[in-house]
Parts: sequence; C-alpha cells; structure tokens
Amino acid sequence: MTAASVYLNASSAISAAGATPEALRANLFAPSLPPTLTATEAYSPGRTLMLGCLPADAVLPALDFAPPQQRSRNNALAWAAMLPLRPHIDALVARWGPQRVALIVGTSTGGLDEGALAADSYRRTGAFPPGFDYAVQELGDVAAFLASALGVAGPAYVISTACSSGAKALASGARLLRAGVVDAVVAGGVDALSPFTVAGFSALEAVSAQRCNPLSLHRQGINLGEAAAFFVMTRDAGPVRLAGWGESQDAHHMSAPDPSGRGALSAMQQALQGAGMQPAALDYINLHGTATPHNDAMESLAVHALVGEGCAVSSTKPLSGHSLAAAGALEAALCWHVLHDNPRGRLPAHWWDGEPDQALPALQVVGPHTALGRAPQAVLSNSFAFGGSNCALLLAAG
Repeated sequence: MTAASVYLNASSAISAAGATPEALRANLFAPSLPPTLTATEAYSPGRTLMLGCLPADAVLPALDFAPPQQRSRNNALAWAAMLPLRPHIDALVARWGPQRVALIVGTSTGGLDEGALAADSYRRTGAFPPGFDYAVQELGDVAAFLASALGVAGPAYVISTACSSGAKALASGARLLRAGVVDAVVAGGVDALSPFTVAGFSALEAVSAQRCNPLSLHRQGINLGEAAAFFVMTRDAGPVRLAGWGESQDAHHMSAPDPSGRGALSAMQQALQGAGMQPAALDYINLHGTATPHNDAMESLAVHALVGEGCAVSSTKPLSGHSLAAAGALEAALCWHVLHDNPRGRLPAHWWDGEPDQALPALQVVGPHTALGRAPQAVLSNSFAFGGSNCALLLAAG
C-alpha cells in the first residue's frame, strides 16, 4: 500500500522578509539585496546589531479576546500569521469536525520577554506585576492559545528542538496525516525577538553586528530575527506536496554540530528516500546557512556529499535573520513560494560578499537574476539545531 501523499494546501508567513505574500515574494526574488534587516539597539542597549525585526508597516493584532496569560508577543506574532489561513481552517473544521484537525507549533521563546519583564519588576519592587501568570512562559501556551482561538480540538502540542522545531512540526503533522489520526493539520513555527535571546547568543559569541555573510571567508555569525509561519496540511491535492522529510540526531555537542556533517547528510538522504527521489531530481536547496564558522563548514560538507556542485543552493537568512524555532517553517514557506506560481523557476539569491572560504567544499551558489527557465519540481530545506537536532524537508510541486 502506497503511503498517502501530504499536501501543503496553503501557507502564511510574517517576518523581516515580508509581512504579506506580495512583499515576501518581491524580496525573495529581488534582483538586488533588499534592506530587510534593521540595525538597532532595541534588544541590545549600547550595542547596535543587525536584526530581522518585523517590517515597520507590520502591526501585530491585539489579543484582548484571549485570557491574560495568553497575551504574549509570541502569541500575537503567531496569530498574525494565522489570520490569513483562518478561512481555510474554518472550512476544514466544518468539514471534518474539530477533533479531526490537529495543531503543531515549533517554538522556543514562548512568553520569554513577558517573563523577563516580570522578573525585573520583582527584583526592583519585590513583587511581580499585577496579573502576571507564569503560564505565559510555558512553551505549550502558544498551542493552547491557537487551538482555542481556532476552535481546533484534535492533538495540539509544541515541539521545541531549537532551530529545527518549525521543520519538525511539519514532519510531525505529516506523520499524523499518514497514520490517519486526523484529516487536517495546522503546523508551523513562531519565535519572537527578546533581549534575553539576543544576550544569550551574544554570550556564545555567535552574533554578527553586520548583515550575516553565509559561506564567506569573512562570516562572523548570525543575525537573530523573529517570524511566524504556518501551513494548512491535508491529504487533499494542493499546489505543493511535502514529499519527504528526514530527521537525525548528532549526539555530538550541546551547541555545536558534528563537524563531519554525517547527521545533516543522513537527514537529507532520508528526505530523498521518503520521496522516492535521487539527488539529481533537486532543483534547489535552501541552506540552513547561519553564517557561523561551524555550521557553514559542516553544512557545506554534507550538501557537497549529497549533490556536489550539481544543485543550486542559497541561504535566505540575510533576508529574514535567523528566527530560531520558526526558521524551519519560515524557510519551508519560502520554498513553497519557489514552487508555487513560478513558471520561470526564479530562485532566491545567496546574498554575501562573494568571497568564498576556500576551506569549504564548493557549492553552486545562486546569484541574482538566476532562474531555471522552467517551473521547479523539487526543493530541499535544511534546518539544523543545538544539540545536533537535524531536519530536512523535501517539497515538490503538487
């Protein structure tokens, strides 16, 4: 018996790369580097950093309808991305019943900022702010909030495996659909910027003050960002298919990847195997591409072992910043747009200084104006996380 196909019927995302589908596509396929990142001290007083903040015209919705403990900025960001999908979700709930619709969210920040502000208030005054509820910090809070707000009563849970969380949420949703546990899944990821997060990554000396420079000899680290991206997933035919996925665990180091790239390669190979495809079938690979020395070195080895220089690759983090747990879902959304309504096969450029690190295996890096000359058929999106948690998603034209 052939496993049921899983389709990504609709997609919605909000990030520095764009708050609307039109803005996102314009930046994704721009002929020159769009000014999507922001130089700011807002999250690092006294130190200007390049961050993937939301566009100036993006206004997050008020959550007055939610209980106080669910009114976090992280939840507002998730709700902003969810609103365009609401008609699709309402139709699925009406068709299948609320118990047959699941919700899976990748996140790592939760109500971290609200908790930090409450802790600061406690240090200064000896009391938490009136009405503060620790539940706002619980990682599962966003799933509970979204399920209640959407009227979804199927399985609803959070995956928190750092920067692979959003990608793993899609893989988890696909498994539920293939197992027949539910008939529809809303899956994706969200993480909001916070001074706490910026300080933590700065302490690891992983943050660049300039726009990140993936694969470059001069790369200095990541640009943190925030995003939310979600998909409606069903077994009904749609524009894009989640054809395969792969997951692996390095078990090498808490904050550094296995330098051999074996875990990353295994995840990509599993995704291809699940899709019944060979590496030559890939039209494009969206790199995790964080611009840290260790990640880029490891990923270059793994991707070169898979496709050599035979497949176009780029990192889109110079457009969006690294949105942590949301990154895998956001970059799957970018790949969704590469596959959907793209007859010329335009590809996202790899924005960098053009000076490759000669210690890394050479890859076929996408330049501006690059197009396949035909509609893309299959793309791979990589997400690699702290603790060596790897996930690769293979998206194919429906």
